[in-house]
Amino acid sequence: MAKIDSVEAYIEKHNHWEEEISVLRDIVVKTELEETLKWGAPVYCLKGKNVLGLGAFKHHFCIWFFNGVFLKDEHNVLMNAQVGKTKALRQMRFTSISEINPDLVLDYVKESIENQRLGKEIKPKRTKTVVIPAELKNELKTNKDLKQAFDKLSPSHQREYSEHISEAKREATKIRRLEKIIPMILESIVANSELLRED
Repeated sequence: MAKIDSVEAYIEKHNHWEEEISVLRDIVVKTELEETLKWGAPVYCLKGKNVLGLGAFKHHFCIWFFNGVFLKDEHNVLMNAQVGKTKALRQMRFTSISEINPDLVLDYVKESIENQRLGKEIKPKRTKTVVIPAELKNELKTNKDLKQAFDKLSPSHQREYSEHISEAKREATKIRRLEKIIPMILESIVANSELLRED
């Protein structure tokens, strides 16, 4: 898995959505948001605080709003990618370039900037200790590099990876998920529900 070290590299890697992601990026970079790369994907910040990000997946591409739960969403275009799990994150999902309405996207971006300026955000709750599933535990015992990389992650990101495996019902799914996250952990990509979501 090649390391993604720039937004251009991210777009190039997801070249089946290259034009589409570039259109969304062009809308966002016209604002005051600062373009960064986090979790291996483009993220846009206001004074160091995450406001929104761009994502490219197998069957769709999207713009996600870190505190999208506070957006008015008068056009009913936002969705919660993981109902019951995701509290604040909301995404505007597209399957073709023709679905992008630049003015509408910009309105949502501007509202999300204003909400960030007003300090509207859901504070993460301090949660329980990390319970590492057996599949990941065994891998950490035999793979020194993986253990070192995993130990460097914050408890919340260790928990995200662990829960991603634990929540699978079938053993085959657990193994498949483990195989998917190993290179992500080795690259120090911090987990979030959007990156771990399976199409």
